[in-house]
Amino acid sequence: MEQRSLKSRTEMPEATKWHLEDIFSDNDQWEKEFAHVEKLLDEGKKFEGHLADAPATLITCFEWLDDLSLQIEEVYAYARMRRDEDNRNAYYQALTDRAGTLAVKVSSAVSFVVPELLALPEGRLEEFRATSEKMELYNRALEEILRKKGHILSSVEERLLAEAGELAEAPGAIFSMANNADLKFPNIVDETDQSIELTKGNFIKFMESHEQGVRKAAFETLYHTYEKQKNTWAATLNASIKSDVFFAKARNYPSAIEASLDDDRVPLKVYDSLIDTVHEFLPQMHRYVRLRKKALKLDELHMFDIYVPIVPETTMVITYEEAKDMIIEGLKPLGQDYLQILEGGFRKKWIDVYENEGKTSGAYSWGTYRSHPYVLLNHQDTLDSMFTLAHEMGHSLHTFFSNREQPHLYAGYKIFVAEVASTLNEALVMEHLLETTKDPKTLAYLINHYLEQFRGTVFRQTMFAEFEKKIHSVIEVGGALTADALSEIYRNLNAVYYGSEVILDPEIALEWARIPHFYNAFYVYKYATGFSAAMAFARAILDEGEPAVARYLAFLSGGNSDYPIELLRKAGVDMETPIPVRNALQVFTGLVERLETLLA
Repeated sequence: MEQRSLKSRTEMPEATKWHLEDIFSDNDQWEKEFAHVEKLLDEGKKFEGHLADAPATLITCFEWLDDLSLQIEEVYAYARMRRDEDNRNAYYQALTDRAGTLAVKVSSAVSFVVPELLALPEGRLEEFRATSEKMELYNRALEEILRKKGHILSSVEERLLAEAGELAEAPGAIFSMANNADLKFPNIVDETDQSIELTKGNFIKFMESHEQGVRKAAFETLYHTYEKQKNTWAATLNASIKSDVFFAKARNYPSAIEASLDDDRVPLKVYDSLIDTVHEFLPQMHRYVRLRKKALKLDELHMFDIYVPIVPETTMVITYEEAKDMIIEGLKPLGQDYLQILEGGFRKKWIDVYENEGKTSGAYSWGTYRSHPYVLLNHQDTLDSMFTLAHEMGHSLHTFFSNREQPHLYAGYKIFVAEVASTLNEALVMEHLLETTKDPKTLAYLINHYLEQFRGTVFRQTMFAEFEKKIHSVIEVGGALTADALSEIYRNLNAVYYGSEVILDPEIALEWARIPHFYNAFYVYKYATGFSAAMAFARAILDEGEPAVARYLAFLSGGNSDYPIELLRKAGVDMETPIPVRNALQVFTGLVERLETLLA
């Protein structure tokens, strides 16, 4: 029996690695910037207590803040991305720890600014604005600060909260190290009788296997490994939730969810409306599950049968090079400017492509304002990995356009809109494939994959969002979250979302233990809202052409120049109504009907 395992980082081809030297040419340059940030910290002392003196003093302070922000962003991003290449590397573990500690020092050093601005005498800011044109740049930033006046504390209290920031990061850091660096899974036997190490990177590939025994082995092996430390995972997540609740209370918010939503100025009704609207369409989700069971010819449909394509005769093997070509073809409706930037990113080593030992699992887009975006992948030669590449490059081009068109102060778009560009890319590539595919089996395979995107991005992420709301509520009313309590809540939600046709294997109740997004609370609902907004943009771009593309590129270029709800509304998508979510789920319903016909 042949045995395969992951390669080490040094064995990976250079052509498949990202080029972080575009941030710092070497570690010595990183050390120099680290030292420079430490020196910059002291400059804040000359501004403290003097922001009311004159417009020039306030403007110079804002320039100092921006410079500090730019440089700590580079210091932290470089260290963390180097660590993500191989989480076992002690040198980059240390650099990341140092960068994190320095970031807390930066937060502490600047913590006087907002309370002092809020304490300015009545009319002083208006007076400054009237006497200095340079103040115009800061109007939006000042508006954002003044909007949160009821949640900003005194200088001393703000400094304490900033100092506590490192403690607040601990649960997520502990989870990341345990999950990425320490956790090892046993080997399983694949369809070709090879013994292969199960990893988080290849787990979904095994779950898509047409051999139910392989799927079952991967599913049980993964969750039984997590189960061995279930109480540790629960304690870590519990600590993260308590941290969310503490900071919400400290800042005078009624709940942790309202504190989180306020960062994007998103009303609570948007979150609740998403859950309510998705619940309206759960009968369609259950209909899809029934179709899956029938198409797979299974007497019982298990949770390990959820990912396998239901068109078994079709296997799409897509290499990384083929994936890039497919994405370029699918995104042609976005125009030449977009495509040139996309192709440049492919050529200029923005992307770290393949999984290696110790590498952070999953995928993300990151980078710095003064370099360019980067993408971390763990590419497998699957359709799903092709869409992951399209997704992450959507994030990267959103960042690129925002950085190109906005000053650093307003370049960082809010998380609420972060998933729109990524999902729009996926939608356009899929629509292109559905339009050009003639073979009925391949077409059915693609529709199944599209339905899986809906299931994974709208239904599943909304289920995650509902889970987050429930578990935070438990802590907020003084309850306790043991491993068993978390598993019971999670299992019950799976029962609601998947319906009676699925056997709820006991292992699925522990899925919460492996979801890293739960350490960044109330983030996942944005996948579902972002998907819905992206579907609206995709339909407009394909129907209208250039006018819709222009609106969309203006949205990509908007950064944080306005509130995210407003940026979307200007581009023609109103997320304060249930209409985008409802319209997206009506597309889902139509796809289920189409697949039923193809498989009849």
